Amino acid sequence: MGTALVYHEDMKEARLLWEDPECEIESPERLTTTLECLQQRGLEQRCLRLTAQEASEAELGLVHSSEYVALLRGTQALGTGELQVLSGQYDAIYFHPSTFHCARLAAGAGLQLVDAVLTGAVHNGLALVRPPGHHSQRAAANGFCVFNNVAIAAKHAQQKHGLHRILIVDWDVHHGQGVQYIFEDDPSVLYFSWHRYEHGRFWPYLRESDADAVGQGQGRGFTVNLPWNQVGMGNADYMAAFLHVLLPVAFEVTLWFQGQMQATPECFAHLTQLLQVLAGGRVCAMLEGGYHLESLSQSVCMMVQALLGDPAPPLSGPMEPHHSALESIQSVRAAQAPHWTSLQQQSPAPILSPSTHSPEGRPLSLLPGGSELKTAAAPAAAALSSLLDQLCLWPTPPVRTAVALTSLGTGLVLPPDVLHEEGSAPQEETQAWARWAEWAGESGGAVFTMCPCVTHLWSVSSRGHVSLWFAHHRLHKVLAKDEALTALGKVLYLLDGILDGQMSNGIAAIPAPAAAATLDVAVRRGLSQGAQRLLCVAVGQLDRPSDLAEDGRNLWVNIRGKEATALSMFHVSVPLPETTGGFLNCVLALVLPLAYGFQPDLVLLALGPAHGLQDPQAALLAALLRVPAGSRVLALVDVRVHTTACRSPGPDAAWGGTPQPGPFLYGFPGGHAGPDVPERAAGATVEDAAGDRSRLSTVTWLLEISRVGGFIPPKQHYEPVPQESIVKHSPAHHCLRPLS
Repeated sequence: MGTALVYHEDMKEARLLWEDPECEIESPERLTTTLECLQQRGLEQRCLRLTAQEASEAELGLVHSSEYVALLRGTQALGTGELQVLSGQYDAIYFHPSTFHCARLAAGAGLQLVDAVLTGAVHNGLALVRPPGHHSQRAAANGFCVFNNVAIAAKHAQQKHGLHRILIVDWDVHHGQGVQYIFEDDPSVLYFSWHRYEHGRFWPYLRESDADAVGQGQGRGFTVNLPWNQVGMGNADYMAAFLHVLLPVAFEVTLWFQGQMQATPECFAHLTQLLQVLAGGRVCAMLEGGYHLESLSQSVCMMVQALLGDPAPPLSGPMEPHHSALESIQSVRAAQAPHWTSLQQQSPAPILSPSTHSPEGRPLSLLPGGSELKTAAAPAAAALSSLLDQLCLWPTPPVRTAVALTSLGTGLVLPPDVLHEEGSAPQEETQAWARWAEWAGESGGAVFTMCPCVTHLWSVSSRGHVSLWFAHHRLHKVLAKDEALTALGKVLYLLDGILDGQMSNGIAAIPAPAAAATLDVAVRRGLSQGAQRLLCVAVGQLDRPSDLAEDGRNLWVNIRGKEATALSMFHVSVPLPETTGGFLNCVLALVLPLAYGFQPDLVLLALGPAHGLQDPQAALLAALLRVPAGSRVLALVDVRVHTTACRSPGPDAAWGGTPQPGPFLYGFPGGHAGPDVPERAAGATVEDAAGDRSRLSTVTWLLEISRVGGFIPPKQHYEPVPQESIVKHSPAHHCLRPLS
């Protein structure tokens, strides 16, 4: 199981044979430059290379009329003048004698990728193709697009593989109206597109590209358009759109994804990894637009790195969406709310009214060509050069996931690419951390407490502070026990490995009585060992240490309690929703926006006493949190909930297919994942000290850190985040503005 790259050299043959400033940007160099970038970074070598084959005319007929296919077949025998005349009958199109062959290869590449993913030959992949396809309609070429590659692939997935729920994510700068027309009355395909719109004054100048175009007939609600009405949208805008529109809807409905690309390069790594959480990671990506060669090649490289499982580089710039982006997001949520429970709020905030002022002047050109492109080229090139300097900051660690278990986990069968870490921090160092609170010196009215291996001191100079010291004394005394001390040593070892770049993420089992103390030490150790921004997500009875400095270096999010409270800018508490749908909405609408606003370089996820999460929920939370942290997540699991019974996908399915979490996640009787996910055999188990075997423990689910996916319960069980939760936290966190 790996990542496929589908390509064919012949797709470079078609080119413009006459002068046309509008069409000249769709050139063979779009493929050659991108492929060279993949090769230079060693990414092509890591993929399973598949040579594209032509789609048959019957396969083209899944979407296009036979008359249109015959017309395109005839272009092979036309001269240049005849090709130019025929091209002039369509909007932004040129034909070449090789166009029919190239377009059949592009459509065929999508079919091969779908077959490879859905038969389990690969886990995901990218079809590197031209000409593009998403503007093409049943009987008309349009916008450089000849055959609608994505639509043909989706129809193929439905008919050959029996898929009943397909998500098409179109993140090209232009609206893919061809895909929308083909599926607008089909409730089995959810089409999401964000695109430059500018109140209808950007190509393709269509009223149906606006937010209130939601589909027709039974397909109402299955077309989701997010129109950008001003230029300059950045990473914060794209992330807000994903977290507050796409992902909530996608968790209600989807099992499979296809997408196109046009955005800032590093943002694509984050978006791709967020999408991999859906559908068990079955992502089929197809190249569509993108006409700035360097930006296109870097974006494709970012996507392929994400598909391969590499850490996502940090997002640049402030994570505060533009006001115009918020207007668009609110407009989409309002238009889609009647169709999706996840977009309905218990106490709706006022919906921002879209601006009634459209830009004045002539309609904007189809693509940023001519002087517009030249004006933007210099700053774009400078930004890309700066980005390339940053991309080396987080190289791929030699170990992706390491697991540190006590005797409780001896029966766990680990996949071959997961390290069972038996190492531990030096005994003296571990013991010092376990009793650091006892090291308070006795110096009259002033007491100094030094944390070992930490370069600063805590001063205790009043009775209140002394009482605080005694509280720490009681707290950390539990670490003196052998089992707790052993677990602490493993936690410190994993933490150092993540911070030193030796592993991407880790999972450690800790004794329940020592959960709070171990987390306390882990936070301080992380901050002392180089973590600049540490996010701690504590689920259950795990309180934030009262003496932890609020210096902007740590953000503590508690998921527990009865009400939402913002105890400080860096201490947020939210109740655990009672349903899986409510939990998902809490994570997407609150936890992830906080994480992206904070931009951590390390996440500690602690599942403490009475945390209330079922195993797949915990795995989903870990999978989503790894994206903003560049995969650097350390999960601490309370061993009292270490062996929660659950259906097992088996060792092969756990690493190569969609896990089967049982009835609570999918909303199908008996836990069946529905017609789109095959049943898996039981397998990986954990044996506890008494010899009982329990299927698919919390640790096994956390090993699904990038592959958990599936449906949530039916709509009536969806529990939106209380509006007061957002309002309480939004003044200090701009990333929460879309819902406030």
